[in-house]
Amino acid sequence: MTLVLALGFGAVIGVLLGFLGGGGSILAVPVLVFALGLEVEQAIPISLVVVGAASAMGAIPKVRASQVEWRLAGVFAATGIPATFAGSAVGLLLPESVLLVGFAVVMIAAGARMLSERGNTGTACSTGGSGINWRRCAPRSIPAGLAVGFMTGLFGVGGGFLIIPVLVLMLGIEMSVAVGTSLVIIVANSAAGLVSHLSGTSIDWAITAAFAGTAIVGSVLAGHFGTRVNTARLQHWFAYLVFAVAAYVLVDAFFLS
Repeated sequence: MTLVLALGFGAVIGVLLGFLGGGGSILAVPVLVFALGLEVEQAIPISLVVVGAASAMGAIPKVRASQVEWRLAGVFAATGIPATFAGSAVGLLLPESVLLVGFAVVMIAAGARMLSERGNTGTACSTGGSGINWRRCAPRSIPAGLAVGFMTGLFGVGGGFLIIPVLVLMLGIEMSVAVGTSLVIIVANSAAGLVSHLSGTSIDWAITAAFAGTAIVGSVLAGHFGTRVNTARLQHWFAYLVFAVAAYVLVDAFFLS
């Protein structure tokens, strides 16, 4: 039964990653903890394997279509990878209940971001004939890369729910390119986070393989058929699901533990 649940939830998370360029990973840790019964320290590295693998497969069609802004991906990775190790170190010092409450807060913030109205796109990193204006772009992209990396290490999330708004609303990257760039950043941060969590942690590779396998398939299919889906509506419904899961995590932390 555990493997069946892992297969099903992995497919859902992969589809969301493929359609939205992130966000699906926010459900991975709660699913592994509450649906599959794992400890948080076991769930985080499995989440990173699943999210990294699914994002890598989802990124392939984006790379082939030249829909990745590699310079920005490099900035996010260069700042995010050290921050990922810092987040992992902090996570080892915190009780499981504190991590889960913090995770619920992140989920609420992510859901609110998904429901918020999209304003005009930014212009700080808009590319043109003269390339990126790093004097305007760096002060916004570097802090964002640090924040995403830290959350990846601390909570085992890819951070796409933060990367996409930053790339589009603050930095002025087109949505199609932002999705591809987000997936590349998630791969880099997830790999660093996995390395930082491997020591002293046992991973259930059967659950990991089941979860990651269907997540990869879901991500690839969604990446190919994403243009036929109303992603704005999907994002709104997904936000409500995130709120519901966050509420359950908080209730469990304060009343059921």
